[in-house]
Amino acid sequence: MPLRFTLRQLEYFIAVGEAGSIALAADKVNVTAPSMSSAIAQLEAGFGVQLFTRRHSQGSVLTPTGERFIEQARAVIEAADKLNDMANIYTGSVRGSLRVGCMRTFVQVMVPQLRRSFEDKYENVDFGQVELDQAQIFDALRSSRIDVALTYDLSLPSDIDFQPLRSLPPYVMVDVAHPLASRRQVSAGDLVDHEMVLLDLPHSSDYFLSLFRALGRRPRIAERTAEVSVQRSLVANGFGFGISNMRTVTDSAMDGKPLKFIPLESEVPPLQLGIAMSRAAHVSRTIQAFIDHCHEAADAGKLPGLAA
Repeated sequence: MPLRFTLRQLEYFIAVGEAGSIALAADKVNVTAPSMSSAIAQLEAGFGVQLFTRRHSQGSVLTPTGERFIEQARAVIEAADKLNDMANIYTGSVRGSLRVGCMRTFVQVMVPQLRRSFEDKYENVDFGQVELDQAQIFDALRSSRIDVALTYDLSLPSDIDFQPLRSLPPYVMVDVAHPLASRRQVSAGDLVDHEMVLLDLPHSSDYFLSLFRALGRRPRIAERTAEVSVQRSLVANGFGFGISNMRTVTDSAMDGKPLKFIPLESEVPPLQLGIAMSRAAHVSRTIQAFIDHCHEAADAGKLPGLAA
């Protein structure tokens, strides 16, 4: 009996189901919206079921049948990936797709260089990256929307495996005119009466505020932002201090204003930068090649964008 679907149709179906819109999904996978819409229509016709409810205001919403189908579609794609990986093992090659998630707080300073060196070494890998916060990373790993993630060891659940690459102690960022700018080291007690610009992301903000827990007081939060570049610019322009575990090779904000980075003395363990994966995931030859590539860079002290 001929197959009622192609793997490409299943990939498009999954993309629309996750994006909630044919237009958004088409943009994500770099195809035209009519092509994607046609593929979905062919899939529905082949199985004789309705996978989506199309609503102008809400986009494409999975029907109850569609929700069951998307689970199985992911399983089929995963099985196809395993078949490709078997071929890679027998041929000794590294090829196929690789979907890498990255913590949005450091993607811009690390991933482009790391990706460039990896793709130069393995030119047959179709590398895709996505920027996420910590909670989104866990969800994407569990649903197999990404294969692996570069992130911190923040609030790791039991079903996520984590391989550390580098320890990242906390630093205080201040503008050059800040009263603490001349200090060689500061403590949470030195900061608690100064205004703070908090990087407000799921799990990340909890970590930054935990640095003050022993004092029994909260810092004076003057501004909150979910963007690292905005935080650095606010700090550099005198709106308060910021805390970061990502000491980059450049000590300036996006607008060119200089920043001072001061080590923060704390009993709270430093964050670990590393590689996260679902414990239930299949580690393909391509995924393992990327993991090894990251470890090699870390062992050589050459993780991109980070100060020594």
